Amino acid sequence: MIAKSDMPSINEKSPEGQKPDGGGAYRVLVVDDSMFIAKQLGQIFTSEGFEVADTAGDGAQGVEKYKALHPNIDLVTMDITMPVMDGVTALEKILEFDKDAKVIMVSALGKEDVVKKSLLMGAKSYIVKPLDRKKVLERVVSVLKR
Repeated sequence: MIAKSDMPSINEKSPEGQKPDGGGAYRVLVVDDSMFIAKQLGQIFTSEGFEVADTAGDGAQGVEKYKALHPNIDLVTMDITMPVMDGVTALEKILEFDKDAKVIMVSALGKEDVVKKSLLMGAKSYIVKPLDRKKVLERVVSVLKR
C-alpha cells in the first residue's frame, strides 16, 4: 500500500495566509455589517491559513478594534456602507491612528465614486461584492506583499 508521504505532490504550495518569514499567519480584521459577508470572508481567509483576529459590525467598532489589536494586525477588510459609521469615515480614522494601515475596501457594484475616494485617501485596494474567492485572495496577497 502506498502512503501519501511516498507520493511527492507537484501542486503543493504553502497557504497564502502564512507569512513568508515563518512568522505565522497574517492577522485580519473583518469589518462588515452583513454577517453573511463577514462569515464568507472569514471562511476564505481561514481556508488559506490566515487568522481572522476579530470582526466588527460597523465602522466605529472597526476603528476601536483596530486600535485595540494594533500593532498585531496585518490587514483590514472594510465594508463601505454600514450603520453608525460608514467605511470611508472608519478608513480615515484608522489612517489617522496608523498611516501605514493596510485597508481593503469591500463594495457593492455601483459605488465606484466612493471606492475611488477611498483609494485616494489611502485604502490599498478594493473587493467588489458578490465575493469571488480567487479575486479576494489575489487582492489581499498583493496588498500584504507590498
